Amino acid sequence: MSGSSRMTSFQRREQLIEVGRSLFASKGFESVSVEEIAASAKVSKPIVYEHFGGKEGLYAVVVDREMQSLTSALNDSLSASSDHPRRIVERTALALLSFIEEHTEGFQILVRDSPTTDPSSSFSSLLGDVSLRVEEILDDSFKRHKLSTRAVPYYAQMLVGLTVFTGQYWADRRKASKEQLAAYIVNLAWNGPSRLEAKPTLRFEGKHPTGKPPVRSADKPGKDSTANEHAASDDEKSSSGNNSDPAEPLPTYDEASDSA
Repeated sequence: MSGSSRMTSFQRREQLIEVGRSLFASKGFESVSVEEIAASAKVSKPIVYEHFGGKEGLYAVVVDREMQSLTSALNDSLSASSDHPRRIVERTALALLSFIEEHTEGFQILVRDSPTTDPSSSFSSLLGDVSLRVEEILDDSFKRHKLSTRAVPYYAQMLVGLTVFTGQYWADRRKASKEQLAAYIVNLAWNGPSRLEAKPTLRFEGKHPTGKPPVRSADKPGKDSTANEHAASDDEKSSSGNNSDPAEPLPTYDEASDSA
């Protein structure tokens, strides 16, 4: 393995991480051996042990890096909770789909959730944290619209599940662009089955699926975010054909006995 001396320690470590990520994504943690990692990197087994102590250590580093990237992306998308609710849904869906597109192997590793993964830094744990953040946003929105908050935790799980499982399906079947898929997700989450748009588009975020986004007066420079929200609200009313307030993130329900 004469080529092993041509890299610095840092470069070798990064190379092993790349090799490990690719192998873990394609074969799964249990099916990958130290011998295979070393052979793929064209180094001896002791080099792998020297840097990571074994495949468990390498796997932990790979998972930690991908978790940090995904956590950062999702936290950023949920940070501006005062934004229009539809904008938050669009931004979060695009954040996950962008991660899947840019970190395909990393996403494949995370969704496997190997038993060796630290439970506190697993994909399921991250989804739990995201669901709690979505719950907080929905709780505030429901209270503003004087809706019962009893079912908010369930709605939060529904929104996260809808986005994540759709993303997992899309990861292996990318016939739609991430922008178009995000528009599909928002269409169902925002409008519901009875008010689905025939040609859904993103109103706030990302590249418009069909090219350029429709230009509304509220989108032009000099208009504030409040005007933009009113424009989105007007669009929802005109497309649905009813007078319900589209700023309500989910349908109302009769729970007069529940405390808000």
